[in-house]
Amino acid sequence: MKDLSASSIESTDNQKTESKIFDGRIDSAILRSRTFLLSQQKKEGYWVDELESNATITAELIFFMHFTGTVDLDKQGKIVDYLFHKQREDGSWSLFFEGPCDINSTVESYMALKLAGISLRRPEMIRAREVIDGNGGIKATRVFTKIFLAMFGQISWDVCPSIPVEIILLKNWFPINIYEMSSWSRSTVVPLSIVISHKPVCHPPEGRDIKELFTTGDFELGFESDGLIFSSWRNFFIHLDKIIKFVGEFPWKPFRKIALKKAFQWVVNHQEEQGDFAGIQPAMLNSLLAYHYEGVPKDDSKWVKGLESIDRFLIDKKEGLLMQACVSPLWDTALAANALCDSGMRTDHPALVKAGEWILTKQVVKKGDWVFKNPKATPGGWAFEFYNELYPDCDDTAEILIFLDRVKLPELHLKLKEVERAISWLLSMQCKTGGWAAFDIDNDKNILNQVPFADHGAMLDPPTADVSGRVLWLLGRVGFKKNHPQVRRLIRFVKEKQESDGSWWGRWGVNYIYGSWLALAGLASIGEDMTQPYIRRTIKWYENHQNEDGGWGETCESYKNTSLAGQGNSTASQTAWAVMGMIAGGEQENLVVKRGVDFLLNRQKKYGSWQENEFTGTGFPVHFFIKYHMYQHLFPLMALGRYRSALGS
Repeated sequence: MKDLSASSIESTDNQKTESKIFDGRIDSAILRSRTFLLSQQKKEGYWVDELESNATITAELIFFMHFTGTVDLDKQGKIVDYLFHKQREDGSWSLFFEGPCDINSTVESYMALKLAGISLRRPEMIRAREVIDGNGGIKATRVFTKIFLAMFGQISWDVCPSIPVEIILLKNWFPINIYEMSSWSRSTVVPLSIVISHKPVCHPPEGRDIKELFTTGDFELGFESDGLIFSSWRNFFIHLDKIIKFVGEFPWKPFRKIALKKAFQWVVNHQEEQGDFAGIQPAMLNSLLAYHYEGVPKDDSKWVKGLESIDRFLIDKKEGLLMQACVSPLWDTALAANALCDSGMRTDHPALVKAGEWILTKQVVKKGDWVFKNPKATPGGWAFEFYNELYPDCDDTAEILIFLDRVKLPELHLKLKEVERAISWLLSMQCKTGGWAAFDIDNDKNILNQVPFADHGAMLDPPTADVSGRVLWLLGRVGFKKNHPQVRRLIRFVKEKQESDGSWWGRWGVNYIYGSWLALAGLASIGEDMTQPYIRRTIKWYENHQNEDGGWGETCESYKNTSLAGQGNSTASQTAWAVMGMIAGGEQENLVVKRGVDFLLNRQKKYGSWQENEFTGTGFPVHFFIKYHMYQHLFPLMALGRYRSALGS
């Protein structure tokens, strides 16, 4: 008996020693990560890093320069270097790291290289042609790729879906109007309708076309119905498209001049003072193309500032010149600041104060497009980008408000005033279903995804579990109770969005790992009983999807194939989300969580951060993905900090 007791004491001592070593590793990792993150803060107080997407965003800059006669040979040469750097061994370009061939990215990259004067006999070009042929060819490309082909005279405008500029004349009460489109679609489609009204053709220089990509079948590129006009919304819109094209052949277009004038003025009104348009590449390039075809001179301030806004999206790297689809300073800053708060940094630290003061200067105080469905609200949210005052979003606003609730600013009365204003705006953005979307309310008319030019399936901005979870997280933090009418509706919405296996789909991050974290974080914050069976199903889902190395990962393919949900190479950011999700569920002492923390500790680099190649951000599910380069720096710190805090409490 004495020996057994001694053995037990020795075992307990060993466990205490191991625990101290583990705690020491966590403390050391947090300190190194915090030091690295602080070193990345800009002097103005914000954080921002590259927002990486697919090759089309950069390739289309070459198209733009040729369309507008503004070719910069130095830029073009560096873009060529970047495109070749991003080409895969099989000759294709993909939507995300280690993803399959994406026919649109591959065709557009090939076309950009040809326009830049690259010989079709180069081995890289030969491989690209082979992979294009093996993946459906020109016929398999999306609508927007076909529009570029028509603009370069490679195909007829007749095979492209019509986007009549007259849509600008449709009143807001009409079932289909521009304010029933998502903000990103609206800001892209309105200027594009101006461009298409001109049906421009810019023939490439001799030998720089892409006729070698075409096969016999590629000359039948039209969108065909599979039934009678009223058999489905898709067939209705395809037949309607044919009618619009037929009518468009007549020289008499009674509303065209009025529509062009109104659409052009809409574009002008939606240009930021600094030159940006909606803070995204498609809106920026299309708006400047609209200026070009409407005859705006190149020395006009609208044009000059527009070009400057494009330059701000460029990154000149050793691999070449790339264009970002967007920039994310407010998002990066709020997340980085919250990660530092989670790490135990005092909330009056100069770095956090500087970040808070910078954020307050970026609050949106004028009305934007959201006002058409929410006319009584007072502005007060924040946008994603440096300059995008017409499109603040709920996700950024919620994350920023979480940080502002934590940071101690010298001018406390100013903070309280702006926070109150922001919460008021955010509450006004609740959808009828009880949830929150990103940019608009009740932007959910599914018939819009059936129109022929909506083959990317992203015409809408419906409420989602991840944005709603973050809003719920905020509301719980600032003192809202479960019996508040808006909170009750929100909780019901989140619960209704749960999948049968216990997970939640993620709209803006990949994918179920992300959505489940934010749903659990919101529910825990508002005081939901986390021992309930529906929460336990989520915990079990996380446990079942942990990889052998202790981490979590999920491929972007899970949006297309749900059997891949929660499956993929372990990444630092997705592991952090899973760890934080389980901590929100009260599982900080679960060995599964400890293994996840071990994964993060073991993968930390000497300089204090983490490295991941995978894309863990989502632009449009299935069609467009993002690698936020800040995610690998801040989410592991956030998770380690919350883990240490949860164990301490």
